[in-house]
Amino acid sequence: MKKVGLFFGSFNPIHIGHLILANYILENSDMEELWFVVSPQNPFKEKKSLLKDHNRLDMVQLAVKNYPKMRASNVEFSLPKPSYTIDTLTYLQEKYPNYSFALIMGEDNLNGLSKWKNSETLIKNYQIIVYPRTFEGEKKDHDYLQHENISLISAPVIELSATEIRNMIKAGKNVRPMLPSEVFEYLDGSNFYK
Repeated sequence: MKKVGLFFGSFNPIHIGHLILANYILENSDMEELWFVVSPQNPFKEKKSLLKDHNRLDMVQLAVKNYPKMRASNVEFSLPKPSYTIDTLTYLQEKYPNYSFALIMGEDNLNGLSKWKNSETLIKNYQIIVYPRTFEGEKKDHDYLQHENISLISAPVIELSATEIRNMIKAGKNVRPMLPSEVFEYLDGSNFYK
């Protein structure tokens, strides 16, 4: 069984925070690979500032090309929209029967986990790796963290957001240190986020 961690997100754009976290998980868990699953449309997010799916996939591919254990996945592009995590996991499990998939999510997502489609099935059948995040709103006593399939890891908290990076690009500010160099080159000279 090959163990693969799935890091879902719009990656709009992917930034060094994502890579630091992915690398930390690979180095400190039994995951053999980590896939960045580029979401075409999050049912909870508005689409207006979202770059086209293929542009965001291109950026993820550029960002991970020098990391042999990381890869970009466009699996959700061909699934019905909006995409729900449980449907994607079911599809991947059927397509890769010899792989064992784990879900990687930010601590802020735990509060809303009960609202996810088939959340109980998700928790029962998949390992969930939760990374710490500072977030607005109250920190609930996560009952979920008592569950045997859910573990909170002590990864570094990265205070970087794609929204902030997009706003800086729009304002003409330098975002080079926040992005993998290939992603910076890809965005530099384009009209993306301007």
